[in-house]
Amino acid sequence: MNANGGLGALEVIRADRVLSVVRAPEIPDPAALADALARSGIRTLELTFTTPGVLDYLPVAAAVDGAVVGVGTVLHADQAKAAIDSGARFLVTPGVRAEVAAVAAECDIPVVMGAFTPTEVLTALDLGAAAVKIFPARALGPGYLKDLRGPFPDVALIPSGGVNAGNAAEFLANGAVAVTAGTDVVAPSDVAAGRWSEIASRAASFVRSMN
Repeated sequence: MNANGGLGALEVIRADRVLSVVRAPEIPDPAALADALARSGIRTLELTFTTPGVLDYLPVAAAVDGAVVGVGTVLHADQAKAAIDSGARFLVTPGVRAEVAAVAAECDIPVVMGAFTPTEVLTALDLGAAAVKIFPARALGPGYLKDLRGPFPDVALIPSGGVNAGNAAEFLANGAVAVTAGTDVVAPSDVAAGRWSEIASRAASFVRSMN
């Protein structure tokens, strides 16, 4: 039983309808970051391989009560294995990555696979993706989610890139099961400076904007 009553990572994402994506040059206090987000209504935290030393931060953030922590920008099998060994509850790729999907399946860890076109969505599903991240979502906007929902009515679509408090509700209304909260909530400068109260405030405002 984990800190979220036994819920899997994707179940938490579906319940909250949002996950946070952190890209920062450093994370001075991973526990404080995870706590600021979780207590504001964003329990799922995606740290990324674009942050130096990310796997040192992961177990610290994952120890926070209520936090569900995974790793994103996973490009290769060795990164997938290292992330899972460090305690990642889920993996996220920016595009279709068969070798990452294979490691995730072997370890029974869900992977959210990046895609943009219908063909890429189908490929991600064939590889066993638990959800498909539509990236970059800003390119075609919320209406594109509605278009994809036609041929893919049962696929968990999660738009990423360009999602903010001003358009999150529209993405959800057009078929997204959840949205990503990136720099609109966790600005790299705020993370690096340890401005946790600012991040908590932005996270709470983002959550309110989804309704």
